[in-house]
Amino acid sequence: MLLTGSIQGTRKIVVAFQASFEKFAWLWKKNMDEELKAFHAKDPQLEDYEARLRSFEENIQEINQIEEHHQIGALSLKTEKVKDSLREWVEKWKFRFSKDLHKKSKAMLENLMDELKQIQLKIDKPAIDIDSLGSVMSALEEIRKKQSDFSHQIRPVNEMYKLLEIYFPDIMDKDESDNKDALDKRWVGLVEQADTVRAEMHEKKAEFKEGLIYNVKNLVVEVDDFREAFDKYGPGEPGLAPNEALERLKAKRDEFEVIKKKYDTANAGESLFGLPHQEYAKLVKTEDEINLLDKLYGLYQKTQSTFGQWNEQPFTTVQEDCAKMIELVETFQRDCLRLPGQLKKWLTYTALKNEIDDMIELLPVVEGLAKDSIRDRHWEEVIELTGV
Repeated sequence: MLLTGSIQGTRKIVVAFQASFEKFAWLWKKNMDEELKAFHAKDPQLEDYEARLRSFEENIQEINQIEEHHQIGALSLKTEKVKDSLREWVEKWKFRFSKDLHKKSKAMLENLMDELKQIQLKIDKPAIDIDSLGSVMSALEEIRKKQSDFSHQIRPVNEMYKLLEIYFPDIMDKDESDNKDALDKRWVGLVEQADTVRAEMHEKKAEFKEGLIYNVKNLVVEVDDFREAFDKYGPGEPGLAPNEALERLKAKRDEFEVIKKKYDTANAGESLFGLPHQEYAKLVKTEDEINLLDKLYGLYQKTQSTFGQWNEQPFTTVQEDCAKMIELVETFQRDCLRLPGQLKKWLTYTALKNEIDDMIELLPVVEGLAKDSIRDRHWEEVIELTGV
């Protein structure tokens, strides 16, 4: 009886000792992915990450304080392997949260480095014309605006990496570590370079401004000449066949794009130097007309291409495609009727509408002739009526 009582007493103490490890059960019972998801849902800040990582360190310290041997009567319970296993679990949790913080900090670092790189490319570009001068001046202005708040953008990145160096120093590779260390220096160097470039641009601005004024005067004349040629020899010349008008529209659109690029450059230069913007009413009018004609000739090209393919299609395949062909030509008809009223006086519009209307009438006849019920005598009647 004494022995039985002793064993029972020892068993209770062992069970109680085992229960003391239940506080660590969350390590393997909780799902890391779900915990991270819940953590992200609270929009964690740096202090939240620090609190979690610090709690993992506290768990490890608590595990380290567990005695290596626990004596219960005649029993000596070794805890070394249990402690190793618990520490391993804590390290897994610490790694997952450290990795998550690292992902966030690395993305912010790369974004900042890329931002600086893009600005660097702009101010390194030689100012040889208005476009490149505008690009450089834009970069200088961007740097000026950033000087007041860029340190606030850098600080959280540096603080994240400091935290990672405390809790997981080996998580970064060499390139990332170098970028982190160079971030502040690169920004300071960029600001210093901007001051030098700004002084150089001040000397060049007078020369560029003089060239801009000269180019604007020439552009005014070029726009007038282009508009005159557009009226005389463009797609709107009376009596032009649709295909000829289409070719002229393409040619004039290409000419317009060249002049429009010159306009964009001049307009940007006027903004850059604070000059009044020269108006080009004829250029705006021509652009509106080209865009309007594109609607007409875009539909014209589409119908010509489609009808051309149908004309080459073997008659034996028409029956299975006829329903789709009718549906498509009805779409062409709707699009044609929806064209702006200004276009309906054009010869091309009349030709387009007539071709679509003819196809609308023709396709049901073709569909009927493609049926299996058609016999030779039917074809003989068709030949007699058409004289083909």
